[in-house]
Amino acid sequence: MVIRMTSILILNGPNLNLLGTRQPEVYGHTTLDDIRALCVQAAEDLGCTIAFEQTNSEATLIDMIHDAPGTHDGIILNAGAYTHTSIALMDALAAVELPAIELHLSNIHAREDFRHRSYISKVALGVICGLGPQGYPLALRALHDHLV
Repeated sequence: MVIRMTSILILNGPNLNLLGTRQPEVYGHTTLDDIRALCVQAAEDLGCTIAFEQTNSEATLIDMIHDAPGTHDGIILNAGAYTHTSIALMDALAAVELPAIELHLSNIHAREDFRHRSYISKVALGVICGLGPQGYPLALRALHDHLV
């Protein structure tokens, strides 16, 4: 019998490829590669595997969510601005029926009013926001603990 390790898909949406240089007063100086390294270390500590992806395309995010069942056991999604606009991402998460955690580097509730609404949170197991890069390993631990 082959036992497969828990696998978690970490998806990053639009403009997150610019972390480290984009609005450092909001997002800090940590790059997405730095965050990937935090996640790899956290996954090793937890004994699980991860896939870490970034795209600026809503359609590509949806396709990655659709492809997750059978390969991944859960999803961590930092959808960026799509959080506040994408019913399609919400529907994709609901359709695959994998537990998901919504994640944001900044505290979206302390920012502009339009950022207070999240379509993703309606189908998420939980939401982590405002903790910067450390939110990623926290989300990994929370999702892993939920899955095992």
